[in-house]
Amino acid sequence: MTTTASSAQITAQLTLTRPGFTLDVDLQLPGRGVTALFGPSGCGKTTCLRAIAGLERAQPGRVEVNGEVWQDDAQTIWRATHERGLGYVFQEASLFDHLSVRGNIDYGLKRTPPARRKVALEQAVDLLGIAPLMDRKPQTLSGGERQRVAIARALATSPRLLLMDEPLAALDAQRKAEVLPYLERLQHTLDIPMLYVSHAIDEVASLAGHMVLLRKGRVLAQGRTNELIVRLDLPLAHGDTAATVIEGTVQQHDPQDHITTVAFSGGHLMLVSPRAHATGEPIRLRVQARDVSLALTAPCDTSILNVLPATVVALGEDSPGQMMVALDAGTTRLLARVTQRSAQALALAPGQPVFAQVKGIAIVN
Repeated sequence: MTTTASSAQITAQLTLTRPGFTLDVDLQLPGRGVTALFGPSGCGKTTCLRAIAGLERAQPGRVEVNGEVWQDDAQTIWRATHERGLGYVFQEASLFDHLSVRGNIDYGLKRTPPARRKVALEQAVDLLGIAPLMDRKPQTLSGGERQRVAIARALATSPRLLLMDEPLAALDAQRKAEVLPYLERLQHTLDIPMLYVSHAIDEVASLAGHMVLLRKGRVLAQGRTNELIVRLDLPLAHGDTAATVIEGTVQQHDPQDHITTVAFSGGHLMLVSPRAHATGEPIRLRVQARDVSLALTAPCDTSILNVLPATVVALGEDSPGQMMVALDAGTTRLLARVTQRSAQALALAPGQPVFAQVKGIAIVN
């Protein structure tokens, strides 16, 4: 089936009741890119993913993926999991220990009729960087390598939808940092929609263009990630992890001092980047609210590389003695976490022009 831009959508109306818990969601998701299902443990993220996969049956339920109806109880339509053309990656890699890496990936490839194959073996191997691992057995791999092989095996089935249930949760910080760049490559290279379950906001900010925020089995909010995480009426915009996602374009890279300059709607940001970026390359940046300070006049003789003219949009209490300030820099929304005393000293109020200061070393690519 050829999917047009207008039909590239995933919809799911799911009701599933268990003792002490009910999942009741109505999802309207883009049929391209990465959508994160985000929320605290027990909010229904994995249950929702399993219901979309058909591993658990929502009743009533309806699931449609880019024009294909997988479940519609009103019309007595039900496709079993193996008929839905999906790939599923779990927290644990669950590889076949008796097979080599090549054998594990071939297993996924052989499950897919030749006419439906749109991801070649070589493409999956290249995207996940596992060519040197092909003849090794799973028990000889690191955790990060095992997860990359598991993702390659799922891709080898040429899925219509790729489901990832906290694939990095079992990895330490070093292994997580190893796998994340490969996941970023997948979304830029393959035209396969992904649903990504996580309770780690740094993963979501790096990968997902769209987000569903779940709480106690219900949808608290859904929409573009960079819009939801800065809404002061939602929990994401509060606490020590509150941050802004900025989408920009690389303007230049200075290899001598490893500074990359990124243009975005609010001006320019300079950040420390040991890796060279090509001019014109799209880039996503994460700026934590705790790393943004405010001034009423433009500072001079300062070590801070980034000083952005901005306008205060709203203020909200964050924690005892602290305030969260929402700012507009051009069309980009920023967050700044300041003390209540500072907010009072500057007499911060909606509509007030300010200067947002961000250390270049604090910006995360």
